Amino acid sequence: MAERRRLRFLSALLASASTLAGAAALLPSPALAAPKTGDGARMVVEAKEMVYDEKKNTVTARGDVQIYYKGRLLEADRVVYDRNTSRVFAEGHAKLTETNGTIARAERFDLTDDFKQGFVDSLQVDTTDNTHFSSPRAERSGDTTTFDMGTYTACEACKDDPSKPRMWQVRAKRIIHDNVEKMIYYEDASFEMLGTPIAYVPFWSSPDPSVKRKSGFLTPQFTYRSQLGMGFGVPYFWAIAPDYDLTITPTVFTRQGPYLTGEFRKRFDNGGFTIRAEGTHVGDPGAFAQPPLGAGDRRWRGSIHTFGDFAINDRWRAGWDITALSDRYFLQDYKQYNYLLQNYFFRETSSTAYLTGQGPRSFFDMRGYYFQGLSPNDVQAQQSVVHPVTDYNRVFDIDPAKTGGVGGQVELDANVTSTSAQLANYESINPRRLDVVYGLYNVCSIYSPLIDKNGSQCLLRGVGGDYQHATISANWKRKAIDPVGGVWTGFAFARFVGSYLDYDRQGLYPIYSYDQITNTFSPIPNANQAFFVNGSDNRFRGQALPGVGAEWRYPILARSPLGNVVFEPIVQLVARPNQTSIPSLVNMDAQSLVFDDSTLFEWSKFSGYDRFETGTRLNYGGQATLSLANGGFINAMFGQSRQIAGNNSYSTADAANVGLNSGLDSRTSDLVGRLAFAPASWVNFVAKGRFDKDNMQMRRLDLLASFNLNPISVDLQYANYSAQPAIGFDVRRQGMSAAGRYDITKNYFMTGSVTFDMSRYLYNRYTENPWLYTQFTGINLTGTAPLFSVAALGAGVGYHDECTTLMVNYSQIYQPQSYTGLPARNQTVMVSLNFRTLGEARFNYGLGSVLVNDGVRTAIPR
Repeated sequence: MAERRRLRFLSALLASASTLAGAAALLPSPALAAPKTGDGARMVVEAKEMVYDEKKNTVTARGDVQIYYKGRLLEADRVVYDRNTSRVFAEGHAKLTETNGTIARAERFDLTDDFKQGFVDSLQVDTTDNTHFSSPRAERSGDTTTFDMGTYTACEACKDDPSKPRMWQVRAKRIIHDNVEKMIYYEDASFEMLGTPIAYVPFWSSPDPSVKRKSGFLTPQFTYRSQLGMGFGVPYFWAIAPDYDLTITPTVFTRQGPYLTGEFRKRFDNGGFTIRAEGTHVGDPGAFAQPPLGAGDRRWRGSIHTFGDFAINDRWRAGWDITALSDRYFLQDYKQYNYLLQNYFFRETSSTAYLTGQGPRSFFDMRGYYFQGLSPNDVQAQQSVVHPVTDYNRVFDIDPAKTGGVGGQVELDANVTSTSAQLANYESINPRRLDVVYGLYNVCSIYSPLIDKNGSQCLLRGVGGDYQHATISANWKRKAIDPVGGVWTGFAFARFVGSYLDYDRQGLYPIYSYDQITNTFSPIPNANQAFFVNGSDNRFRGQALPGVGAEWRYPILARSPLGNVVFEPIVQLVARPNQTSIPSLVNMDAQSLVFDDSTLFEWSKFSGYDRFETGTRLNYGGQATLSLANGGFINAMFGQSRQIAGNNSYSTADAANVGLNSGLDSRTSDLVGRLAFAPASWVNFVAKGRFDKDNMQMRRLDLLASFNLNPISVDLQYANYSAQPAIGFDVRRQGMSAAGRYDITKNYFMTGSVTFDMSRYLYNRYTENPWLYTQFTGINLTGTAPLFSVAALGAGVGYHDECTTLMVNYSQIYQPQSYTGLPARNQTVMVSLNFRTLGEARFNYGLGSVLVNDGVRTAIPR
């Protein structure tokens, strides 16, 4: 009898299959539409009891009712189908699971057979993206669902006490979900935090949580800076098509003119690009410093930034990243935060276009560069344009069977670089000189009788004119293990170099220096480059440099109670002809020379292609590694280098004196070492140093440490470099930085960071004649900075959970003051509040700037 009831109920439900299938229509728009099936879709019904009442013409299922149809699952304590009214009633722990996982819970479902209309009592909807709707009564009419006295939130209920108010929710008289527009409309809505209303709006709308792109207004933006006044902007996002969109943000300031930002994004199957343009008409130019410390009376200001990247095929990519500014101070004046401005000493925009290819064992890269300086100390005419730089590298193995047992590995490397600049980039050293008009620019007074190639008071950092350089090199190496366990690596290489220099002899730049010997003022002359480039002729120079060498390592394994220890002595000999490595003395791409553990066993320790080691050099040292049982390790390394034949390349000065004061500029080098240990997962420490070969006095020290002591994490860095007057570093450079985070609870946290310039107290000696400097600039160089002079400071507190993120940050950075151009500590408070699915609100408040009164500058230039 029970089986007959089950079959009758199944037949009745199958007759009204479309009725049950439509139950999901009450849900807010799902992330994915339910799959459609044919009319013959099978329904599966399970219940503890099924009753067919012929008198009332109803079919009833009781007890853990489960109806599965077309991917949807309806569950309830009791389900009744009234064949007279064509209505379905589900009550008692009623739950409907959509095909995409969205769940609707209610005390009672009351639906028509076609589901164009229906009612649900005590509805609660939980979507797959963890958003939640609730209403004491909901109504479905066509493609629209209306929640009376409804609420919406993306916050989860408290697991320990679900009755507690959620972090936030929107409560409205009516919440209307348009399933076609994918929009949610709120009428007479209030925004609640922890159950307390904090804002009211008569009407509000937001995209459906499943919608990733939807046209409409975004969260307003607020900002304040004394030079701009209070700023208010409302972005509008226009989803023009699935593959491109436009965001326009008009902003008004109380002190300055209107400000407009537009961002266009376009996507293709193989990549995409973005164009961002912003501009303004300045209302009060007096808020900014006059040139050369600021933009002065410039009325129209703005910038364009575009970047794109495209995959030509599975190996080749092409793209660009280009920035154009109306003036170098625009980003500083109108941006609260920009990564280009966080370091006072190195600030520039870099524009590039590139073509890159990547094979299994080969690499090709060609790109051009254009740099725009953003500091008042920059002379744009001295910035080089790279057009272009091309690199190619390929590695392949040699089959010993086909080469008479030679075997090994061959690497090919090529570089072609073409650069040009309008003006030579001279740098005065021993001591440093600034121009006599503004006190901003590093200048040299260059006269032929005063030039000493081995100890010049001026360096040539960049060529004024054109410079092309090409390098092609090939090397072979092979490893072998001898009978006693020694690891031998034999290698040979050949390097071919060609360069052409065409420097300008006529150009002058109106930045004046004062020469005490001649008692005259002179502009920057391009013609004096002849004193630095090994003659005054422009011509091609070439060089071929072969070399051979061998490296020997002998790892020795020892066991200890703490773990395995591997000792490894290392000896390397590199032999090359005794010839100069700088035929023209020009050095454009190898000015960064750092001698430490990472470069000790390099065949050439120069950083670029313009310089290369010559002669015969012996590199030797050793390292030891203790591997702990818990996966930790301790590693120590120590070594030295010696020029045993031929001229020492590092003691031969080029136009920028690279190699001098490097620790390699004597026959026997300084000693370099490294100590690294990570005994456990919570600590990591690295120390790297260079020490004088005669007295072991420290010349260079780098310390890095990180600690993860849950709930506290800390990163520390310390650097101490001795003075290198021959290359322009007159005083010792010393600095320290620290950054940390403290997770107060699961949701609350604090962050902080600080950077100390521990050499600032030495900077007031940078000018050659402080009295003369003061006479021409009105700047007094008096006083002394503290040892721990703060260069940057940041602190923040925040809260984060599944639906809310709040950040309050304070930053203090060292950069020029907008209206004077003088070095100052600029302070900003940034507040960011993000409600998941609703949007993010940001507010930046400039607290102003404090002039740095630490012995560097104490007055405004005249």
